[in-house]
Amino acid sequence: MSTDTSSPDRRVAVVTGASSGIGAATARTLAAQGFHVVIGARRTDRLESLAAEIGATARSLDVTDDASVAAFCDGLDRVDVLVNNAGGAKGLATVAEADLDDWRWMWETNVLGTLRLTRALLPALEASGDGLVVTITSIAALEAYDNGAGYTSAKHAQGVLHRTLRFELLGKPIRLTEIAPGMVETEFSLVRFDGDQEKADAVYDGLTPLTADDVAEVIGFVASRPPHVNLDQIVLKPRDQASARRNVRTG
Repeated sequence: MSTDTSSPDRRVAVVTGASSGIGAATARTLAAQGFHVVIGARRTDRLESLAAEIGATARSLDVTDDASVAAFCDGLDRVDVLVNNAGGAKGLATVAEADLDDWRWMWETNVLGTLRLTRALLPALEASGDGLVVTITSIAALEAYDNGAGYTSAKHAQGVLHRTLRFELLGKPIRLTEIAPGMVETEFSLVRFDGDQEKADAVYDGLTPLTADDVAEVIGFVASRPPHVNLDQIVLKPRDQASARRNVRTG
C-alpha cells in the first residue's frame, strides 16, 4: 500500500469504493483540485495503480468489516472531505423471491458501510473547521421500482441516515451533500448481474447514460463551494431518463 502523507496545510479527501467507476473518477477530480486523496477499496491492485497516477494514498478497505474500517481510518488525523461512494446492488428478484444473502450484502455495503466510515471520521471532519460529507445514494433512494426492493430499501435507508446527520450536525462546521444519480454506466450493473456482461450492457442499450466523470464533476463542484454554502441534495439523471421506471431508448 502507498502510505504517502500530505503536508499539514494540504486538504485531505477520503474516497471509498475508489477502485473503479464514480469513486476512481472522483479521486482524480479531487486530486486535480489540490486535495491529497486517500482512496479505499477491496481491489488493492487497482488502488495502487490509481494512487501512482494521481499521487494518492491507497489503503485496503472493506466497508462491511469493522476491523478493516478501523485499520483504514487509523492515522487519518486530518480529513476535510469524506465521499461515501462504496455501495452496489445485487440481483433483481421480487420480494416474494428475495435472496436474503443479497439483501444482507446490500444493507451492509450501502447502509452500515456508510455508517461505519462516517462515524469513524466525524471527529476529524469537525476538527478540520470546514468538513464535508458527500454520500452517493441514487434515485433509488427516492423512488421504488419493480424487482428492486433490496436495493431501493437499502438506498432509502442510506439516504435517511445522511439526511438525519444534516439535522444532528447543524451548528457544527460540517456540510452534508447527498448526490442521487440515475443511470450511470459503470461496473454497477455488472455487479448486480454477477458478472453477466450481456445483461449489464442491455441496461444502457439504446440510450446515453451518465458517465462516472459526470458525477465526479458534480462532486468536485460541491467540494469547491465556500464554507457557508451547503448543497443539501443533488439529483442528476441522463436526458434519456425521467425516473427510475421511465426512460426512452432511441438507439
